[in-house]
Amino acid sequence: MKNRNKIIAMIMAAVMLFVLTGCANAAATAPADTGAEVTEITEPAADQAAADDAATDNAAEPATDAGKTFKVGICNYVDDASLNQIVENIENQLKTLGDEQGVGFEIMYDNCNADANVMSQIIANFIADDADLMVGVATPVAMAMQSATEENQIPVVFAAVSDPVACGVVSSMENPGYNITGTSDYLDTKAVMNLIFAANPDAKKIGLLYDAGQDASTTAIAEAKAYLEGKGIEYVERTGTNVSEVQLAVSELVADEVDAVFTPSDNTIMQAELSIYETLAEAKIPHYTGADSFALNGAFLGYGVDYANLGVETANMVCDILVNGKGPATYPVQTFDNGTATINTETCAAIGFDLDQVSKAFEPYCTKIETLTTAESFE
Repeated sequence: MKNRNKIIAMIMAAVMLFVLTGCANAAATAPADTGAEVTEITEPAADQAAADDAATDNAAEPATDAGKTFKVGICNYVDDASLNQIVENIENQLKTLGDEQGVGFEIMYDNCNADANVMSQIIANFIADDADLMVGVATPVAMAMQSATEENQIPVVFAAVSDPVACGVVSSMENPGYNITGTSDYLDTKAVMNLIFAANPDAKKIGLLYDAGQDASTTAIAEAKAYLEGKGIEYVERTGTNVSEVQLAVSELVADEVDAVFTPSDNTIMQAELSIYETLAEAKIPHYTGADSFALNGAFLGYGVDYANLGVETANMVCDILVNGKGPATYPVQTFDNGTATINTETCAAIGFDLDQVSKAFEPYCTKIETLTTAESFE
């Protein structure tokens, strides 16, 4: 009997051990919703993971295009020192920005050489090649690109459009209103006029040399006329639409015995500058112009926009639109006025000006004076 009771006790102990072990295993393998303690551990972890994913998505949003290559079509209006300098700096800055952002910019570049038909074909090619954005260098190209993208809404960034509102490219400088924005080389005409009379207070007759078909010149020439009329100064207008016509216009200005010649940021005259500067210098007539590239090509003085910087800022806008998602319609047009007078020292000597004296006379009317010598392009 005693042995029988001992056996029963052993059996009961074994059963209790089995039950306890089974309960422990069940607790260890129970579903997550079987107890509050388990819920407190797993649900916050799930929420945190979701939050981490969302935060990652939001943080990465500007870089969701990492590794992507954007196609950028650049059309230059004409081959000259000013516009070529812009294109070069756009390309260089896009390469720098691409490396920084981890994206690529495939540049499709062409030059229409002031031919409207060629320009239209270049733009059509960009569209056919699925350009993500187009860059129009100078007013005629910007206008053509705006028209060609009204339906497809390909973003357009222009460069060196002197008066974007007047030519109808944008509705306003602050809110362009369309699929287009860019950089303007708007010229402070009064500043250039002040330099003319700072160097020669006795000037009686000023020549205005420009291409009447260039939108870039329209406002500046009107402002120059108003300034001269206000001072009671006589002016003579001479125009040309190509190099030969500009050369003839310069010969006429020499015959007119003008005391100085003013040209705004006019691409036609810029293209002809290398072929006219010696004629003016030999006649002792200083040529005052709206960009430092004119001085590089022989003009006595260039004032206004730094085209290298303008090119850089144009590229920055391209990157903002393609990579950072900025909308052209609300992206203000960028303007520049560096107040720099660039003097060609060789031409200064040829027309009989003393560099130190004329530089001192210019100081009240500009923030900086730079010098250079004649060359075909910037290095």
